[in-house]
Amino acid sequence: MLTRRHFLTASAATLALPLAPRRLWAGSTLTLGETRIDTLSDGHLVLPADFILGGMPQAELQDIVVRYGLPADQLTPPCNVTLLRDGTNTVLFDVGSGPDFQPSAGKLVEALSALDLTVEDITHVLFTHGHPDHLWGLLDDFDEPLFANAEHMIGQAEYAYWTDPQTPNTIGEARASFAAGASRRLAVIADSLRLLADGEEPLPGITARLTPGHTPGHLAYEIAGPTLATVLGDSVGNHHVAFERPDWASGSDQDQALAATTRVALLDRLAADSHAIIGFHLPGGGIGRVERAGNGYRFIEET
Repeated sequence: MLTRRHFLTASAATLALPLAPRRLWAGSTLTLGETRIDTLSDGHLVLPADFILGGMPQAELQDIVVRYGLPADQLTPPCNVTLLRDGTNTVLFDVGSGPDFQPSAGKLVEALSALDLTVEDITHVLFTHGHPDHLWGLLDDFDEPLFANAEHMIGQAEYAYWTDPQTPNTIGEARASFAAGASRRLAVIADSLRLLADGEEPLPGITARLTPGHTPGHLAYEIAGPTLATVLGDSVGNHHVAFERPDWASGSDQDQALAATTRVALLDRLAADSHAIIGFHLPGGGIGRVERAGNGYRFIEET
């Protein structure tokens, strides 16, 4: 397994403009045999700290907050979209936020351009789940699929949840807009959308794994090669509390108890196998591995 760190800048056209600001992102590349995986920054989110940390045991939490230098008021997790190229397929895992969620996110098209790629080059889109920062980049300004040449796939349970007419009434007021946004976007591609079962191979060498809790039908994806790599989505949502205390309930998860159970089992297996992981909200581009640390785990960035 060979990794290297690189930096993605805005497109050449943008940089050619007089006095145009340079947009700079950290990204990572992972090579698995003939397959190249890049992480592309969609920007970052701005979240109240309590959205993730609220409700956790505060005395124990403070030690983690101090050691990781976490701000008291808000968190700004990065958004790493995974791009896979195997010589035949050009695959995106999730599509970022698009322009309608937060102004600090929705930068995926610029990141693609930095690799001399366009939306027309994408052959497949595999969704981990239906939250705005993963799904809302699906459509263009005319409400047509942005990745028009791509086949789109999502988990069966995840699709059923976001298209259920009752979901807006049961998801809670804070997430009601999530439901409306997901339902509207998925309706546009409903006739051509491929639904995935747990354990199914959407493409050769890629296996969908049900990792529920963050959302009801959340999928992670295992990518085969000389070694395995796992696209985590939000099954492990940060590099601090989620690793150190995966058993704690997190406010970012829809079913907090189930998400914690999923997270503990997943991290235990990943630490034992020492396979590469790719995390949507993990630092440094998101590629690394899991290592045991005391009673918990830690994220080790690949350098």
